[in-house]
Amino acid sequence: MDTLGGLKRTHYCGSLREANIGEDVVLMGWVQRKRNLGGLIFVDLRDRDGITQIVFDTDISPEAFNKAEKLGSEYVIAVMGKVYERESKNPNMPTGDIEVFAQEIRVLNSAQTPPIYIKDDDDVSEALRLKYRYLDLRKPSMQRNFILRHKVAGIVRNYLSENGFLEIETPVLGKPTPEGARDYLVPSRVNTGKFYALPQSPQLFKQLLMVAGMDRYFQIVKCFRDEDLRADRQPEFTQIDCEMSFVEAEDIMGIMEAMMQKIFKEALGVDIGIPFRRITHKEAMERYGSDKPDLRFGYELTDISDAVKDCGFKVFADAVKGGGSVRGLNISGRAEDFTRKGITKLEDYVKTYGAKGLAWIKWGAEGINSPVAKFLSEDEMKSVLQAMNAKEGDILFFVADKNSVVYNSLGQLRCEIAKNLGLLSKEVYEFAWVTEFPLFEYDEEAGRLVAVHHPFTSPMDEDFDKIETDPGSMRAKAYDMVLNGFELGGGSIRIFQEELQKKMFKLLGFTEEDAQDKFGFFIDAFKYGTPPHGGIAFGLDRIIMLLAGEDNIRQVIAFPKTQNASCPLTEAPSYAEDAQLEELGIKIEIKE
Repeated sequence: MDTLGGLKRTHYCGSLREANIGEDVVLMGWVQRKRNLGGLIFVDLRDRDGITQIVFDTDISPEAFNKAEKLGSEYVIAVMGKVYERESKNPNMPTGDIEVFAQEIRVLNSAQTPPIYIKDDDDVSEALRLKYRYLDLRKPSMQRNFILRHKVAGIVRNYLSENGFLEIETPVLGKPTPEGARDYLVPSRVNTGKFYALPQSPQLFKQLLMVAGMDRYFQIVKCFRDEDLRADRQPEFTQIDCEMSFVEAEDIMGIMEAMMQKIFKEALGVDIGIPFRRITHKEAMERYGSDKPDLRFGYELTDISDAVKDCGFKVFADAVKGGGSVRGLNISGRAEDFTRKGITKLEDYVKTYGAKGLAWIKWGAEGINSPVAKFLSEDEMKSVLQAMNAKEGDILFFVADKNSVVYNSLGQLRCEIAKNLGLLSKEVYEFAWVTEFPLFEYDEEAGRLVAVHHPFTSPMDEDFDKIETDPGSMRAKAYDMVLNGFELGGGSIRIFQEELQKKMFKLLGFTEEDAQDKFGFFIDAFKYGTPPHGGIAFGLDRIIMLLAGEDNIRQVIAFPKTQNASCPLTEAPSYAEDAQLEELGIKIEIKE
C-alpha cells in the first residue's frame, strides 16, 4: 500500500518564501481552514513549521478542485503544486508573500469535527484541553513551546559537554529514603512485600559518582515527588542535574551563570549580564519577604518595629512584645490607584498567607486617611511616616505578626500589587543568587530540626563550632538561582566526611541504626576517599515556562497531570486488577 499516494514531501509548510516562486513543491499537513469562493478554494495547510495558503483552481486541476470541496477541518492531506507570488500579500504570515496552486491532492486521512478548536485563542477549559491533549498540542503556540524545549535541552547538553561534564544515567528504581517530600513507591513482584521508590532526585547517586571519580556529571532526568500540586509544580518533573568535584560554591555558580547566559542568548536572542547579583537568605527575607525575590520592581519591606513598639495601636505593640515584628510596604506615588474596595481585596489576599489583617495609611492631597490613625498619637503617626520614608501621594501597607507570617504575607503582597499595577514585564529578566540559607529549620509538628535543603548539605565553615551548641543558627553552603520571583534551581556544597555526615543524621533525629538502615550504602562509601564536591539541579520545566512567557508549567509539559495528580487523557491513575495485586502480595482496603 502506497501510504503517501506516490508523493514525497519537499518542504515544510512554514518554509516557503519569495525565493521559491516558480518551484514545484509537495506539502503535507492538516487543513486549518477552507474558504470556497466558487471557482477557487483556499485552504490553509498547517504543519509543525507553519501555514501555507493552497489554492485549488478549476482551470488548473478540476480533479483536485473536486477533492478539495470535500475537505473538512483537520483532514490530513498531501498537495503537489507550483509556488506563485501572492496577489493579496499577508504581512502577518511568514509565508504571506506566496501561495501554492495545487495540481494534485491526496487525502491521507479524514477527521471528525474536533472537540476543541486548533487555534491559540480557543478559550477552552484546561480540563478539556488536557483530555484531548494530542489535539491541543497541534496549536502553533504549543508547538513553539516544545520546539523551544528541545532547543534548550540541546544547548544545555552541548554546553555541559564542552565544559567537561559526563552525561550519566542513574537508576529510576531505588531505595525509599526520607529526603523531603513523599516518595512514589513501586511494589516488587520478585521480592514480595518490598518496595522501590521513584527518585525525588538523583542526589545520592550523583554524589556516589563523585566518590567514583567521575569529576563532573550531568543528566537531564525525570524526578518524582508525591506532593500537593500548584501551577508551577508537577508530580513528575524534569531536572538539569549537575555535580562537580574539587570545587567551591563560586566555581559552581560561575559555570551555571555562563550556562544560563548561553541559554538566553541562543534560545531567545537575549543578552544576560553576568555575574548575577548575590543576596544572602537573611537579606532576601528582610527586604523582599521571600527566598526567591522578584527584583523587577522595588517596594521593599521596611521594619518599623522600633517606631511602634510602645505605640497606642495594640496590634502593632503586641506583635513586637511577642517577639514578632511590624513591617510595611511603601507603594510610592500610587495612592490614587487604590480604592477602598481594592484595599479590601488586598486584606483578604494577605489573610490567605497567614496574616490576621492588613493595616494601611493613605496620604492624599486631603491628608492622612487610615483606619489605624485613631489609635496613634500625632507623634506616633509622624514616627511611622518617617520610618517608612513616606510623602504625600504614597500608600503604606503593614502586617504585624511573627516574622514568618510577616515575611510571607508582605512578600506575596508586594508581588500582587506589582502585578495589579502592570510592573511585571515578561521581557525583563532579573537574576540573582540567594546564598547562606539556614542549615536547619524547626518542624513544630515533628518536634525536631529538619534540613532546609537535604541532609547532605555542608554547613558554612564559620558555623562549624555551633554544631554541638547552637545548630539551629547554622548556615548552609547552599545557593539558589532565582529569576523574576521563581527558583530556577538550587544546590549546595556537600558533606564529604563520614563523621560530619553521621553528626548531621544525628541532629536530624536519626538513630545510628536508622541512619545505617536508610543510608548505610551511602555512608559506607565515604570510608574510601571522597573528594570535596557540590552541585546543583535546575527545574527544566520552569525554565522553559519562563522562556516561553507562560504562566502555567503545564503549557510546557507534553502530557501533564492536573492538580489532583491525575491525567484526563489516559485516566491515570487507575485501579489494578486483582490478579496483579495478588502477584504483588497487596490487598487494597478503601477507607470510608
